[in-house]
Amino acid sequence: MAETAEQPNGTSAGSADNEYFATNPKPATLDHQSPIARAFINQHASQNRKVALVTSGGTSVPLENQTVRFIDNFSAGTRGATSAEYFLENGYAVIFLHRQFSLLPYSRHFSHSTNCFLDFMTHDEAGAVVVEDEFQQQMARVLDRYKKAKRENALLILPFVTVNEYLWMLRELAMLMQPLGSNGLFYLAAAVSDFFVPAARMVEHKIQSSEDFYEAETNGEDAKPPAAHMEGKSLVIDLDPVPKFLKQLVDAWAPQSMIISFKLETDPKLLAKKARYALEKYSHHLVIGNMLNTRKWEVVFVSAAGGESWIRVPAERRTKSAMGKDLMESAQSQEPAVEIESLIVPEVAKMHVEMIERAKSRSR
Repeated sequence: MAETAEQPNGTSAGSADNEYFATNPKPATLDHQSPIARAFINQHASQNRKVALVTSGGTSVPLENQTVRFIDNFSAGTRGATSAEYFLENGYAVIFLHRQFSLLPYSRHFSHSTNCFLDFMTHDEAGAVVVEDEFQQQMARVLDRYKKAKRENALLILPFVTVNEYLWMLRELAMLMQPLGSNGLFYLAAAVSDFFVPAARMVEHKIQSSEDFYEAETNGEDAKPPAAHMEGKSLVIDLDPVPKFLKQLVDAWAPQSMIISFKLETDPKLLAKKARYALEKYSHHLVIGNMLNTRKWEVVFVSAAGGESWIRVPAERRTKSAMGKDLMESAQSQEPAVEIESLIVPEVAKMHVEMIERAKSRSR
């Protein structure tokens, strides 16, 4: 029987799983997305192809059912979108579960906070829109990779917005990926909220900031007040912790798949220690640790089998931006910048192959 992980309140991960999904509503989009994902997974399972579920971007926490106000984070989805491309280059089919409007594989090359994709375009003598000469070669390479992924039906893009949508989709996709066995891989790069507003404590309408329009709301005489409510002139937000589902993912939802999570820190003294703690607590295969200020240039792999190992991009090959500036940089440089994901993903793929071989040996 699978070991159960204790939650902060003393309940097991399994019971927290059941309680969360029993009390927080299934997203309206799930019934549409699930059959599409099932068909995609079954196609690649029949071809004995490895499938990576890459999660990307941040999750929002709505404060109202009819959402006007919400809590969010800064993640643009750079790590996930970039890694998805390299998984495809390494022979995987990819399910890209991403925050709506965050960066996407391939189109990320033309998305930048200061450079619009139109900066790559011009008119020819006949007035047709064409790619500027200096970007032709780089853009052609991106286009060829994208077209190949489309021809092979190797990339499935599924969006989420809220942490509730993310958790429901993660569980659903994990269950659907079970027929893949050890050919499944979870690359959990999304920045998932640590706290949320339970459905039972969410107000229906926009929280009024003016006392002239504010009306106190309760959910019954003995119930707590709504999680987000006004007290005098102050907005009070009382959030619940999001249950830690990683142990359930390892033990119950995807017991044969390779599970990889990320740990972001700002204190270098804590990075390896907290990555090791997460690895041991949740019993998955690899934690990739990164510092906030150097995450584009170096990461540390922490695994049960391999201990700790660092992956670093040489200083002279580092990107200047995390958001697709590589096309402009490479067009102006003899040595294009190296994305650290181009180093991370092949190492992950190598570890995954070793895991698959071990699984085959055990089944003989």
